[in-house]
Amino acid sequence: MANRIVITPGEPAGVGPELMYHLAQKDFDDQIVIIGSKSLLKERFDALNLKVAFKDFDKDTKPSPSPKGELTVLNVDLAVPSVPGKLDPKNASYVLKCLDIAHDLCITDNAQALVTGPVSKAVLDSGSLHFTGHTEYLQQKSQVKKVVMLLGSRELRVALATTHLPLNEVSKAITKESLTEVISILHHDLKEKFGFEDPLIYVAGLNPHAGENGHLGTEEITTIIPVLNELRKQGMKLEGPYPADTLFQPKYLKNAAAFLTMYHDQGLPVLKYAAFDHGYNTTLGLPYIRTSVDHGTALDLAGTGKADPGSLYAAVDLASFMARSRRK
Repeated sequence: MANRIVITPGEPAGVGPELMYHLAQKDFDDQIVIIGSKSLLKERFDALNLKVAFKDFDKDTKPSPSPKGELTVLNVDLAVPSVPGKLDPKNASYVLKCLDIAHDLCITDNAQALVTGPVSKAVLDSGSLHFTGHTEYLQQKSQVKKVVMLLGSRELRVALATTHLPLNEVSKAITKESLTEVISILHHDLKEKFGFEDPLIYVAGLNPHAGENGHLGTEEITTIIPVLNELRKQGMKLEGPYPADTLFQPKYLKNAAAFLTMYHDQGLPVLKYAAFDHGYNTTLGLPYIRTSVDHGTALDLAGTGKADPGSLYAAVDLASFMARSRRK
């Protein structure tokens, strides 16, 4: 049975709209629905001499596989015309409206997954909107207490115990309560959304050499190890804490369902090096599946047709895989 995957192209002045063309370049087993301005898509495609057939979305029909050469669109009008490479805060409401529609379809199970394109936080955080990111926005709309950011590729999956924090705030943000929540969400979604029966999670320490028995920091002793021991009693398969500089070895990669690192730049440089052009981002802990491209708006490439669709394909493929795993 086909699932319905909704996609928001993101910032209209960025590469998101033109990347949608690549979704018409192959057959999909699921129904792919773009939520955005059909006139904007047509304008960008025409400027690049790209030919695609458009089909209007009908929510009352059952999802069916999307064929090559066709894009299904749920139209949302721009607030003002958009020029490639030139941000306009007037279109912030358009970007959020697309997200709101996608969220509503997913939360009511009229869509089984959401894939988000890149947005400009500078535009969305202007005025009274106070948008800090897709993750926080969808978390608030879904009314869930905690979510977990996981980035991945064909080679590995890396989750974060903390996300966008200055380094001098990371240690105090890692508490027994927060780390327990993060690992519990990660373990649950690796089973439900990724299909692992008994996921093995490798955990990094916070300090160099994982603290070296307290000589290089005590967070491992006071927080991380006690949490891991308690969760192991609940049946979770957890290894660590290991020094981050020796964590991503082939012998661990072979068996790991995921790696959990303590902060943003501890785990993501490894992931970005391994999969810069085909990585994905997903938010765990939401009541529905959300994946995302792992790149920004690329304003300098907007309108050129040179943006690489690899990350978009990876995000859509992951959303499709997770939706199938969840329905088993």
